[in-house]
Amino acid sequence: MSDLTLQETIAAIITPLGESGIGVIRISGKDALSIADTIFLSPGGKKPSECRSHTAYHGWIAKNQGAAIIDEVLLTVFRAPKSYTGEDCVEISCHGSILGLRAVLDLVLSYSCRLAEPGEFTRRAFLSGKLDLSQAEAVSDIISARTDAALRQGVRQLRGALSLNINYIRNALLGILSVIEASIDFPEEEPQDSHCDEVAKNLKQACRQLDAILSTASQGRILREGINVVICGKPNVGKSSLLNMLLQEERAIVTPVAGTTRDAIDETIDIQGIPIHIIDTAGIIEPRDLVEKKAVQRTKHCLASADLVLLVFDGNKRTSKDDEMLMKKLKRKKTVAVINKIDLPRKIETQGIKKHFSVIVEISAKKHQNIRALEEAIKESIGGGIVEAQEPSMVSNIRHIRSLSAAKKSIVQAVNSLDNNLPPEFVAEDVKGALGHLDAIVGKSFSEELLDTIFSKFCIGK
Repeated sequence: MSDLTLQETIAAIITPLGESGIGVIRISGKDALSIADTIFLSPGGKKPSECRSHTAYHGWIAKNQGAAIIDEVLLTVFRAPKSYTGEDCVEISCHGSILGLRAVLDLVLSYSCRLAEPGEFTRRAFLSGKLDLSQAEAVSDIISARTDAALRQGVRQLRGALSLNINYIRNALLGILSVIEASIDFPEEEPQDSHCDEVAKNLKQACRQLDAILSTASQGRILREGINVVICGKPNVGKSSLLNMLLQEERAIVTPVAGTTRDAIDETIDIQGIPIHIIDTAGIIEPRDLVEKKAVQRTKHCLASADLVLLVFDGNKRTSKDDEMLMKKLKRKKTVAVINKIDLPRKIETQGIKKHFSVIVEISAKKHQNIRALEEAIKESIGGGIVEAQEPSMVSNIRHIRSLSAAKKSIVQAVNSLDNNLPPEFVAEDVKGALGHLDAIVGKSFSEELLDTIFSKFCIGK
């Protein structure tokens, strides 16, 4: 995106499309107020360019110099630099009609204004210094959050929790670099050994701090992306009933007829703060026709990509050869054995199941018995869930994880250079490399290609 493009005034609908009580259009850029002056009619005749910042005004959006009223609105003025983008902004709150919103937006775009590109409002906020790059990425995380825990983590990052830790380590490395460069420029000032010991100590401390952040990556990725949990078992053991129990709604069709589920059903649920992509699969059987063959193939594909498997058994029946076959197939997979139908007379024996799996939960999907015990088993099976309260700077973005790992690698190289008595110039270059990787996280150094990649994933309204 060129500097010329960034000087253009942009506009977009910033609320989801669909019927609603309200819909908002944002205009940002040097011509935002003059465009608003042209299309806004207030009862008292006051123009938006005459209004104070952060104030809202009732009026109408009209075209043809007021001859045709489009909508009754509230117009809010945000003057630079105290706006979301750091530029002059106007937000027009219309009635939430798709036709009405598009009519107002078309009118705005008929003046010296263009439609915003995906993420362009937030991109401008970053470029104007309102947010650093990790905070800008947190905006997208907040929008796409699927659990309360993910939302809280996104808000913490937006408020700068990760940036604070990154900048702390970065400042420490700048201090280390200044000592190294002083020893290069003035080698006769102090004994070289004293510099090396102090620099090595501080580099190791920075490495430990990076390790502390990286140790949260596994849980952070779970919080951001969720985990794939596949429900499998032979036909008619209650897999679809289990899905309905976890969803707390009748999502899957349940009948006494074996093989009712012919295709995988995929839903996302929140289990104790963890986004779970849960998939109910067709029973693994010897297929009788082409449809069943494809259903079994789909089940096997789902199992291959599963992070966790819920293998369901019918507690009202003895384990069969099909059960044994499934247990053997899943012995290398992280699996929770689920014994269903405990509301019926018990016939199953668990000795064989215990040989294969350490986690066994007994439930009645039909009666919704022991749902909490199953949720707890799922949480513990993926590492104890999310300890978000103890990890205010949890890292979840793969770009951040890679940059942190690269920064740590550079610091380790710097320590090795010291240990091998290499010239201080080598150590300085390693420290600069680490700084470069940290700078990339918060956006102190960036390329247009990187920004294009990040902000292209945003919606147009952000």
